[in-house]
Amino acid sequence: MWHHAAVSDPYYRADLARVHHLGFRFHADRCASGILQLLEPVLARRGVVLELGCGSGLLTRHLVDAGHRVVATDASPAMLELAAGYVPEAAEIRRITLPDDPLPEADAVVSVGHVLSYLPDEAAVERGLVAAAGALRPGGVLAIDLCDLEYGRREPGSMLGRMSDDWAIVLDISVPASDRLVRAVATFLPNDDGSWRRDDEVHENVLIDTSRVPGLLADHGLTAEVAASFGQETLPDGLMAVVGQRVS
Repeated sequence: MWHHAAVSDPYYRADLARVHHLGFRFHADRCASGILQLLEPVLARRGVVLELGCGSGLLTRHLVDAGHRVVATDASPAMLELAAGYVPEAAEIRRITLPDDPLPEADAVVSVGHVLSYLPDEAAVERGLVAAAGALRPGGVLAIDLCDLEYGRREPGSMLGRMSDDWAIVLDISVPASDRLVRAVATFLPNDDGSWRRDDEVHENVLIDTSRVPGLLADHGLTAEVAASFGQETLPDGLMAVVGQRVS
């Protein structure tokens, strides 16, 4: 087990945001094709896409390049600063903290990177889902991913590391309970003088029984299903795509 003195913070700080932007675009890239196909009716009517947890704008870039009007939101000021520079063409970039900040009306609500799973407990995840459902106009499309309980069924204490010429990251992953996955993260970035700095954070993910989500959304006017992907991409085991539509 990696002994660390990481600071628990629900929102990515500057160094982790930067490393995520540089080294972890693959998830947004994988999901983009399937999500864009789901959003074709929204594009045809020039609807507004509300993106929750846009991060540094990796999925936003795909949406904007496809012609969508996107309101990109996140709770992390560091991520929003990166997004403003990376996708300045977005219709709006604003801070929204789920599950309680009001959401603007939209014709689609999208999110990748299991954003709602970063909320503090299952009740908060459910409130976030209800808020997303409530933001959708008639005929609106929902496309988000969530961590199922299956996502935590891995070897506790596993460590992962990745590096490039100008960044490195080490993750210590633990599963302290069947509904909780914890990542202790150390990021390394170069300083102007050539030395390297380290910043530690701890992030928790709430794992839920995603088979219950369609019933919850049905109570709020959405028909939805849980699937292993948005389209043809392969998601990690236990990371589930939730796709729904508000009944007109």
